[in-house]
Amino acid sequence: MHQAFTRKTYTLQRKMLSIANQYRIFNPEGNLVMYSKQKMFKLREDIRIYQDEAMSRELLVIKAQQVIDFAASYQVIDASSGASVGFLRRKGFSSLVRDHWQLLTPSREILGKIEEDQLGKALLRRLLLGSLLPQSYSVDIAGKPAAEFRQKFHLLRYELVIDFSLDDQQVLDPRLGLAAAVLLAAIDGKQN
Repeated sequence: MHQAFTRKTYTLQRKMLSIANQYRIFNPEGNLVMYSKQKMFKLREDIRIYQDEAMSRELLVIKAQQVIDFAASYQVIDASSGASVGFLRRKGFSSLVRDHWQLLTPSREILGKIEEDQLGKALLRRLLLGSLLPQSYSVDIAGKPAAEFRQKFHLLRYELVIDFSLDDQQVLDPRLGLAAAVLLAAIDGKQN
């Protein structure tokens, strides 16, 4: 596994007013460790994550399994080996009010879930406040907390703090967790 995936915390940033969505992932020291630039006008989502802005080495691929993403499933692939890391599946109707995702193993067995924070906050966000009310997500593996994603409020950028420190047993593959964070940021960018 690439050294970029060895940290307990990361910060993901996306500029709010840029034409193409670009995601920069920083380690706790503030150094860029991953970069992604989302291709525009793709029918089927295909997000590539690189080790730097020069896109010199591809680390992860996130591929939509179908064109329509209402209850979409995305495969996460380790670019160096070509092996599947797992799948992220959005739970369609329940995600209308509050985001719900399933984390799946490479053989598509349920590993855990990602849930947006409280229902009341999710409703306020969708109906009134939009991005003025930051989101947070809990990641559970087999019913135990494994990670947290917390959005920080900024006027000109989207910022998500990714924290894997709850995962004492290292049950969650950080590649799958980071792919989930990038995917959540991409979907938030489309919705706003």
